[in-house]
Formats: sequence, structure tokens, C-alpha cells
Amino acid sequence: MYTMKNYVQVQSLEEAYELRTKNKNNVILGGNLWLKMTTRDLSTGIDLCNLGLDRIEEDESGYAIGCMCSLRDLETNVSMETEFGGAVKDALRHIVGVQFRNTATVGGSVFPRFGFSDVLTLLAALDCEVELFNKGRVSIKDFILDSPDHDILVKVMIKKDKRKVVYETLRMTETDFGVLNCAVSVKDGKYTIVLGAAPRKAKMVEVDPCSNWEDKEAKDAWLEEVVNQYIFGTNMRGSKEYRRAMAKVLITRAVDRLGV
Repeated sequence: MYTMKNYVQVQSLEEAYELRTKNKNNVILGGNLWLKMTTRDLSTGIDLCNLGLDRIEEDESGYAIGCMCSLRDLETNVSMETEFGGAVKDALRHIVGVQFRNTATVGGSVFPRFGFSDVLTLLAALDCEVELFNKGRVSIKDFILDSPDHDILVKVMIKKDKRKVVYETLRMTETDFGVLNCAVSVKDGKYTIVLGAAPRKAKMVEVDPCSNWEDKEAKDAWLEEVVNQYIFGTNMRGSKEYRRAMAKVLITRAVDRLGV
């Protein structure tokens, strides 16, 4: 449980940024679903609900997803389901339940760079950009490598670049955190493979396809080369050895589903 002295519905991003940087105990409010699980004494809660950032805007080049957009809106967007072959729904449908996803926001799910984040794993495979108020547009890869600061995530920008993507996850139960998350995309004959909940933050690796996927020795050698580029750890959900073995399984499933 947290306590909060002040609550402000800001009228501009400039006002929000000024408040955010004024005091380290001032915080941007999303759905408050992760925040309520902490024990903190907050000074000011900054609400962006009046800024029109709860929409998914689409044009011929791609999607601009506002930071206050709910995960449920993302999950049920028909255009994105068609564009990315259902991968968005696959990545989000395990997150607690519909009521939770109706409240959880894209900003609250992406900005903290949680290691367990299904959302971040998917976005990394889509090679998107994030728009920050102070830093401007940043690639998702650079964004993940940075630590959270006092900037504000405004939008997530996803390109329509003919990329095929699939999402796989290993969970102990349907709505638990992932033991391991995996998103694989392919564009111009090259794979982007992302593993999250390892239990570290999502990591992207770009690789060429296996020379002969039907040959077991060639496939095993390729998988070994891929997983050697990740660092796996141990926590209450699984050991690093188990995660490493399961990474090969999830990547294999993803590549089979892509069919390329």
C-alpha cells in the first residue's frame, strides 16, 4: 500500500514533466496496478488522463499507441491482430485477466522495463520505437538497455513493415508470470529473437535462419548458437538450466509457426 499527499490531473505534458522532475517522490499514474503493490510515501500523483493519450492511432505507415491506452484495447484491436497475425493477443491474453487488462496501461507496462513483461518482449520483436517527452524517439532496443528515469513515455510507435511475428510463453499456470517469454519475428529473411523473463529484461538477438531446419544436427547447432547469446538466471519459477533448455523449445515452436 502506498500513501500520496497530492493528486494532479495535468493539462499538458510540459506540466507533467515539470512536476515529475521537481521531486523524486512525484510519480506518473497509469492503472496503479503495480504501484499499489509497493510500500511508498509519494508526494504527488500525476494523472495524464486529460491528454488524449489513451488511443491507438493508425495510418498507412503504422500505429501510434498512447501511454494511457489499456492493454485490453491493445489486445482487441482488430487491425493489429490482422497485421501481426494474432501475436499481440497471444502476448497479452495471459496477463492476469480481462478486468486487470482493462485497467493496466501500456505506459505502466513498458516504462518500468520489468523483466517479466510480456508487452516488452513482444514490442522488442516488432522493432518499434518509443516516444519520450524529453529524449524524443528512441529505438526499443536502446530503451530497454536504459534504466527508468524521470522522463515520460508518451507513445509507442510500431511500423507496418511486413514483419511476421509469433509469441510463445512458458507458464506454471495460465495467468502467472512467465517462466520464460519468447517472441520471434522475421523480416527480409532475418530473424529477431527476443527472450524475456529469463528472469532478466527482454533481450533482442538478430540471426540468420538455420541453413537446414529439417536436419536435426543443423537445427540443434543453430539453436545452441542462438541461446549462447543470452544469460539465464534462477529464481522461484525456474533454474537457469531449465530456462536455457526451454528457450530452445520455445524458439523451435516459434520458428515452426512462422513457417519460413
